[in-house]
Amino acid sequence: MTDSIALDTVDLHILRLLQNDARTTYRDLAAEVGVAPSTCLDRVARMRRTGVILGHQLRLDPARMGRGLEALLSVQVRPHRRELIGPFVERIRTLPESRALFHLTGPDDYLVHVAVADTADLQRLVLDEFTSRREVARVETRLIFQQWECGPLLPPATATTGAGTGQAPEPG
Repeated sequence: MTDSIALDTVDLHILRLLQNDARTTYRDLAAEVGVAPSTCLDRVARMRRTGVILGHQLRLDPARMGRGLEALLSVQVRPHRRELIGPFVERIRTLPESRALFHLTGPDDYLVHVAVADTADLQRLVLDEFTSRREVARVETRLIFQQWECGPLLPPATATTGAGTGQAPEPG
């Protein structure tokens, strides 16, 4: 685990705004949080440098990309040994259908979020890319009917920052 970085209410307000729209200009961010644009730029640069901000992502609509069916695949790998899971993880990460891959505790070793064209494409993916692998003992498929994005990620609530309360922090 890495150590958390101290963030004040201005930093948290900047992060909340950027998570809602990463294309927000520094001038608009600065005006919204009540600091000079140069101060805003310095704060964002510090949060990038310290690893709080990891990057920016473009979100796409899978259905408009011809992948209108999404599913979660629970996968058991047996035996669960490093020399087998390394190549498995790398293969799954290269599949164009893979959206996210999680290594888990519990009865399933991995959870894979996939986006495919239709049920026939999902069946092909499961049979050709998962169950055909010797180390895959079991795959359980769950279709995703609908998904929602949740609020911005903030540090756990503290008495001094008010983070995690659901309220926008006041600029300070």
